[in-house]
Amino acid sequence: MTDPVLPPVDSADPFGFKRRGVLFVLSSPSGAGKSTIARKLLAAEPELGMSVSYTTRPPRPGEVEGKDYHFVDLETFRAMVANHEFLEWAHVFGHRYGTPKAQVWNVLEQGRDILFDIDWQGAQQLHQLAGGDVVRVFILPPSMPILRERLEGRGTDSQTVIDARMERAANEVSHWDGYDYVLVNDDVEACFANVRTILAAERIKRSRQTGVIGFIRKLLRAGGAAD
Repeated sequence: MTDPVLPPVDSADPFGFKRRGVLFVLSSPSGAGKSTIARKLLAAEPELGMSVSYTTRPPRPGEVEGKDYHFVDLETFRAMVANHEFLEWAHVFGHRYGTPKAQVWNVLEQGRDILFDIDWQGAQQLHQLAGGDVVRVFILPPSMPILRERLEGRGTDSQTVIDARMERAANEVSHWDGYDYVLVNDDVEACFANVRTILAAERIKRSRQTGVIGFIRKLLRAGGAAD
């Protein structure tokens, strides 16, 4: 089992503000733009790694084992569930998807951030297990007719599949209140800018700054309280 590919962490922090990593969740109905924003975020944030899920579905053209997903058979996936190897897992459109637990804990403790492209079920499970380390962002389409237009515009799914995705989308939207942030993707660049702002703010949240106590003690010992 491999960790997400991430650059080395710079230990030369002059202020000692070490921090815990962020488990950054992006969710949306299929067609709302989540994958596009995730790709843009990974390109813009070199310190952000992508969680590589396990799945029972077959690879799509262009997908790479270990980069896009870990592709396994149903028997292997069930064994991993039985051995409690997943932080979260879900059954989506006839296939199973799961986030490996050991990989995530290792990266989190190093102060690294991980991006999750998961649905509301996975986000809920992840939050139950990791609590304050999780930041959940839900991306909405401007309207349901526009969402259908986007799905039809892909030209990859039959009308039956699109109808099923629309039905699932309505169910997913109904769980909007299980997220910390809710954005409407009417303009992908504006939505992306908001997502990036959220990530930046969450990275410097006081509860994640594990080194701030030591810094304050040094500050006070040096007479900084007299200012």
